[in-house]
Amino acid sequence: MFRKTLYAALLLSAAVLASHAGQARADQVNADERMERGKYLVALGGCNDCHTPGNFLGKPDFVHALSGSEVGFEIPGVGVFHGPNLTPDKVTGLGDWSEDQIVTTLRTGKRPDGRMLAPVMPWMAFSVLTDADAYAIAAYLKSLPAVANKVPGPFGPTAKPTGFVMRVVAPQSE
Repeated sequence: MFRKTLYAALLLSAAVLASHAGQARADQVNADERMERGKYLVALGGCNDCHTPGNFLGKPDFVHALSGSEVGFEIPGVGVFHGPNLTPDKVTGLGDWSEDQIVTTLRTGKRPDGRMLAPVMPWMAFSVLTDADAYAIAAYLKSLPAVANKVPGPFGPTAKPTGFVMRVVAPQSE
């Protein structure tokens, strides 16, 4: 009787361990798929355009992808804004941001510190992302290598920017 009980317990233990191992593999596959989806959405959303050094100068530095731009956008009467560092660097990037905070910022345009994103950031387009897609982007950003890159600014309307600036000019009314 003891042997049958021991045998049953061993079989049950093996089944539980196999189930956990299988779940761990499934979770890793799901995490990998989520990262790939996030990478795809970041590319499709054009995030590299404003957040990768060298991109606006025709020489994108993909070794430091999404670590912030040295080129700022000037919006007359509003100021100059540089695409910030989106890597998980704790000092100059999103390192201290949770995935929830990244998703909230993507959807509302409001940073965890309460500041609104620059008007050139198209957060309203991102506000309609599904939960799965928004969290895939956040997971992908958190998975990037941390790159220390402090971008200039932001600069208010009367401040003198310290770097290269592209100006957004309103059309002349007729």
